[in-house]
Amino acid sequence: MGKYTGPVCRLCRREGEKLFLKGARCNTHRCAIDRRNFAPGQHGSSRKMKLSNYGLQLREKQKVKRMYGLLEKQFQNYFSKAVQIKGVTGSLLLQFLERRLDNIIYQGGFCTSRRQARQFVGHGFVYVNDQRVNIPSFLVKVSDEIQIKFKTTGEQTVKDNIKMTESRTPPAWLEVDRDHYKAKIKRLPNREDIMYPISEQLIVELYSR
Repeated sequence: MGKYTGPVCRLCRREGEKLFLKGARCNTHRCAIDRRNFAPGQHGSSRKMKLSNYGLQLREKQKVKRMYGLLEKQFQNYFSKAVQIKGVTGSLLLQFLERRLDNIIYQGGFCTSRRQARQFVGHGFVYVNDQRVNIPSFLVKVSDEIQIKFKTTGEQTVKDNIKMTESRTPPAWLEVDRDHYKAKIKRLPNREDIMYPISEQLIVELYSR
C-alpha cells in the first residue's frame, strides 16, 4: 500500500492553496500557507513564473492527487476507470475519488483529515456492512453502511475529532449518525456535491495529450 510519507505542508505551499492535509491545524495561524505563502525550496519566494497550458493542467492534477492522498499510479488507475465508463470523464473521476473509504470517514466528520482517516481504516477500526475493511481505497456503493468500531482504544480520539468537525456539514449523498459512529451511502455523489475548487477538465485534457 503506497503512500506519501514526506512533509505535507510543503504540498500545500507548492500548489499555492490549502489542501487541508493536517486537519484542524489548517484553520489556525500555524498553517503554512498563512505563514509562508510561496513555493518551497531555495528560490520559492523569488521565482514567479507564468504557467503554460500544460503547466496549468499539471498543477491541477497534482493538486487533486495530493488532496486525496494518492500516488501517481493510483490516480492514473482511477482516470482509466473513468474513461471506460459512459458519462462525463471528469465527473466520474471525482466520483471515484469521493467513494474511497478513507474519504467517507473524513467526510462524515470522524477524522480531521484524509490522512488520519486512512490510519483509522488501516488499523482495522472501520466496518462496511458489518465486515471489517482495512483498505483505504475500498470503493463504497449505494446503501453501504459504514461504522467505526473500537476494541479498547480510539474512541476518545474520534469523539475529539467529531467535536472539532461539528461545523462541517456532511455532503447530501451521505447520511451520518455521529452519535453511533455510522454513515450510510444514500446515493452516488454528483459533480454538484463536490464543492472543492477543482477544474477536472484540465485533468482530462492533460491525460488526453
